[in-house]
Amino acid sequence: QVQLVESGGGLVQPGGSLRLSCVGSRIIFSTYTLGWYRRPPGTQRELVAVITRDGSTNYLDSVKGRFTISRDNAKNTVYLQMNNLKPEDTAVYYCNANSYYNDFWGQGIQVTVSS
Repeated sequence: QVQLVESGGGLVQPGGSLRLSCVGSRIIFSTYTLGWYRRPPGTQRELVAVITRDGSTNYLDSVKGRFTISRDNAKNTVYLQMNNLKPEDTAVYYCNANSYYNDFWGQGIQVTVSS
């Protein structure tokens, strides 16, 4: 079955950087809109960034200028470069692949921003 596997999370100090990666298997990424969501502690999941098939991007206001989403269809991978991380970025981050017919999710990866 389709699998999305995130990597690159962990503990980082405020002001630091992380790059999340999500690799898909048994799925053709080029036919999907790809996104990163997060669920901060005690809150609902929210959309962080999305990149369409043609490369258009959109971001949550609070991460604009700090986060960058990108995709490499040849590698079936989507990335989230996170710079100048803040404690409020602490969350479980999820990769998503969405099309008209399907909606797939990764298992999630923890990002903790703390000194």
